[in-house]
Amino acid sequence: MLSVRIGWLIGVCLAVLFPVFAAQAADEAKPQENQQAGQREAQPEKPAEKAVTEYPIVYLGKTYPEPIPLSLLDQETTEKGIDGARLAIAENNRTGSFLGKHFSLEEHRIAPDADIREEAKKLFDEGRKLIVADLEPEDLLALADMPEASDALILDIRTHDDTLRQQQCRANVFHILPSDAMRTDALAQYLIWKKWDRWFLLKGTAPTDIAYAKAVKRAARRFGGDIVEERSYKFEAGNNRADSGHQQIQTQMPAATQAAADHDVLWVADTVEGFGEYLPYRVYTPKPVVGTQGLVATAWHRSYEEYAGTQLQDRFERAAHRWMTERDYGGWLAVRAIGEAATRSPKSDPADLRAYMLSDAFTVAGFKGRGMSFRPWNNQLRQPILIAGPRSLVSTSPQEGFLHPNHLTDTLGFDKLESKCSFAGN
Repeated sequence: MLSVRIGWLIGVCLAVLFPVFAAQAADEAKPQENQQAGQREAQPEKPAEKAVTEYPIVYLGKTYPEPIPLSLLDQETTEKGIDGARLAIAENNRTGSFLGKHFSLEEHRIAPDADIREEAKKLFDEGRKLIVADLEPEDLLALADMPEASDALILDIRTHDDTLRQQQCRANVFHILPSDAMRTDALAQYLIWKKWDRWFLLKGTAPTDIAYAKAVKRAARRFGGDIVEERSYKFEAGNNRADSGHQQIQTQMPAATQAAADHDVLWVADTVEGFGEYLPYRVYTPKPVVGTQGLVATAWHRSYEEYAGTQLQDRFERAAHRWMTERDYGGWLAVRAIGEAATRSPKSDPADLRAYMLSDAFTVAGFKGRGMSFRPWNNQLRQPILIAGPRSLVSTSPQEGFLHPNHLTDTLGFDKLESKCSFAGN
């Protein structure tokens, strides 16, 4: 009887208390449900993916025969120029990824005897108008003069011919590396600063040697140098790497330079690397050798480390497993110039990029302490030029005391009033 009463009491208690507990649990659950609902409502919608602008850059070149190195210290490679462009593409994309811009590099290299216009026609038909041109002058002009190239942006990373910046200039071609006039002016400024103003000019017989010698004479007139004697080197130079080759060279070099008028330096014009490398320490009169060999004027040098240049040297060596040459620097700088214009200009059309690159707003950094820009009168990149020996940097031109009202670097090469370039009809 007692167990029946206890069971009855328990049933009554449960019937009374269960609604209370259920209501309390419901009240406690409501804030949590409201909070979750609020979080769902407050969660922002996923933003739409940002549109990406593509910049397909074409490296266009030929497999020209390269000069055989005169020394085992010079590394043989068929990748000059293109390795620099490859490095710059990666750098462009690091910045472009934040701005919705993507850069790619298409490599096109054809045989030396192939028609550059046939290869270019295919590229232009596909809308490829950003061209890094590693071409000799004749092929460069053939490319630039194609009707399809009229609105293209062609960056020349190989030539140094003055005629391509003067009478044979083209509106769609931008020159990255210094011209002969810029190089000889850079050396002349340093020699005049040193008060070494008497020059013995020894030139080769190749057309490019003659053109370089002409630039030396112009620099002498411009800065007050005195070419006390001029000779042509007509020997067939021996090969220092052959057995006993140094003996033949040791005899030839004094014979080619003896009995010269009094001079401070011997200025060599050997653009094809036939004999100039053999002149230092072998000339008849013990004088410094400058020009295309010895003390040279160049856009880049493997010993250069100023203005964080070491960083570029290291990045290139890790990527290419060799030293950065001047043409590698040209390839790198050409692609970086496109990247700089693309990231700062709101437009992406090659013709619009051309216009922006010629404006006062454009500069590109090249690890030389100042921004570099293009001269609007001949599309030449104005830049400081390194004066370097075989293993070290000696100086940088323009030199102190050589002034210009606008850009000090315009003391190197053809200034606006000296320019014979006319883009009319190009």
